Order: sequence, then structure tokens, then C-alpha cells
Amino acid sequence: LLVNLLTAFLAASVIGLFDRTIEHIVALAVLMPIVAGMGGNAGSQTMTVTVRALATRDLDIYNAARIIRRELGVGFINGVVFAALIGMVAGFWFRDPNLGGIIAAAMIINMFAAALAGILIPLVLDRFKVDPAVASAVFVTTVTDCVGFFAFLGLATWWFRVP
Repeated sequence: LLVNLLTAFLAASVIGLFDRTIEHIVALAVLMPIVAGMGGNAGSQTMTVTVRALATRDLDIYNAARIIRRELGVGFINGVVFAALIGMVAGFWFRDPNLGGIIAAAMIINMFAAALAGILIPLVLDRFKVDPAVASAVFVTTVTDCVGFFAFLGLATWWFRVP
């Protein structure tokens, strides 16, 4: 939990980089939990599958590359599907198709990052003889929170040209 607290400060510092953007576009604060939550859940699912495959010895050095590619493909496809859904909902909800496009792009980026973190973090921890079932979650969540917030708020800052 202490490590989780420290990593939460890292995610908060990413948000702090964009405080002026959030002041200008308050809707971003409303939508940020969606980007982080979806990324976190996607990363957790990939991580769970990876940890199980490591435990049952279905994942090893010989098939790791193939499984990594498969998980990245799934992450990208999930990103596109959920990007379309949340992009349309956000665009209608806030009557701003630009905002819908920004959250959609951020969702694709974060779902891909979630898949990457969800498979690579347990593999790296396992390689260093650290139990991935115990240690992976906090790192996967940190990656998806930081990447999600940075992608969403960074794209919004760039698109809306917030100083």
C-alpha cells in the first residue's frame, strides 16, 4: 500500500502538469476517471492472464513473443472499440465532437499501453524472481494512470491550444 501511495503521487503529478488545461476545459476532469479506469481494468485483465500463464507454465521464453503480439493486438482492438463508444458518448454529452475525438484517441493509446504493461511487467518481475502475482498490480495501475492522464490531457492541451 505504501508503494501504491507513492505511485499515486506520480499520477497526481502528471495531472498537475495540466492544471491550466483542466481550468479551461472542466469537462476533462469529469472524463479523466473513464480513461484511467478503463486502462486500469484492461491492464489488470492482461496482467491476470499473464500471471496465470506463468503459474501454469503456459508462457515461457519460446512463446513469449507470440503472446506479447497477441495481447498488443487485443489491446489495440479493445482501444478502438471502446474509443468509438466513449468518443460518441463524450461528444454528445458535452456537445463537442473535438472532446469526443480526444478521449477516443487517448483511449486507444491507454488500452495499448495497458496491454503492454499487463504482459511485460509480470514477465520482468518473474525474470527477476519477484512474484508477479503479488507485485504487478501497483505497477500496471501506475502505468495506465500516468499514460492515460498524459495522453488525454496532453492531447487536449495540444488540440485546444491551451497556453
